[in-house]
Amino acid sequence: MSSPCQATIDETSQVSAIDPPQTCSSLRSLSRLLVRQLGLLNSALGELPISPVQAHAMIEIDSQELSIKQISMALNIDKSNASRAVTQLCEKGYAKSRNNPRDSRSSLCQLTSQGKRQLKYLNQQQDQIFTLILSQLSTNQITQLESSLTQYTRAIEYANMQQGYEIRSITPEDNPHIARVIRHVSAEYGLTPDKGYGVADPTLDTLYQVYDKPKAHYWVIEAKSVIWGGAGIAPLDGHPGVCELQKMYFDNKIRGKGLARRLALQTLDFARSQGYESCYLETTACLKEAVFLYEKLGFKHLDKPLGNTGHDACEIPMMIKL
Repeated sequence: MSSPCQATIDETSQVSAIDPPQTCSSLRSLSRLLVRQLGLLNSALGELPISPVQAHAMIEIDSQELSIKQISMALNIDKSNASRAVTQLCEKGYAKSRNNPRDSRSSLCQLTSQGKRQLKYLNQQQDQIFTLILSQLSTNQITQLESSLTQYTRAIEYANMQQGYEIRSITPEDNPHIARVIRHVSAEYGLTPDKGYGVADPTLDTLYQVYDKPKAHYWVIEAKSVIWGGAGIAPLDGHPGVCELQKMYFDNKIRGKGLARRLALQTLDFARSQGYESCYLETTACLKEAVFLYEKLGFKHLDKPLGNTGHDACEIPMMIKL
């Protein structure tokens, strides 16, 4: 089977591959411990009469007026919780509110001078705490910690955006739907059938049957009974130990949610489980986001393509060691 160009059009994120159950449990335990050790379960932060939720609300309304809805969205909490925190801050004289001139049903909140002073004390207190914490680590450890926490928080953000989306194995009933996605995305980027692109493959309408063979698999992304994208792994003809990442396409309505990286990581995990030593792909320069994603995943550019995929218009061959 020949391999198409990879039409992965999605933002690059720092989302990690799905962990095995024991790793997930360990990470959950560490997350709980972190919350406890930072005192985020207490009714007040240190010696200040401010709860963690109130402190976060103060940070958000320090330099700008925000509505309760905006505060709840910024803090990722429900509106009633945000409203209660702001009401308590107003009662303490740390915040003030006024009617929203653009919406009579809402009010705008901002810190008072007293609130700004209290926030300054809070920042000083937290700076002291974190200075002491970081003094236990080397410079390299601090850099690693910052990088890891950035990836972790980014993963949480993408996980929230991916709620309702399922990555599952393809079924025969999915054939026309994933073919539609591939044709739609190909047309969007000018990957026309008359050129050497995957959209011209005669097998495009029978992907379930194509990937129903040993050491091959295809996954689709589904939400609300609609297929939005997919990707597959199959052996690369003439190259034992090498598989190929194939037919990776995403509808523009689901881009920016980290699903491309998540699905790519899942395909690579499958490839390792099947004993492949390397994974190959071909793409084209017009798919800049795809190339960037593959580079971030660890794919290296090759001087020339492997085998004869039949997609001569895909001028960028890449491969990753598994």
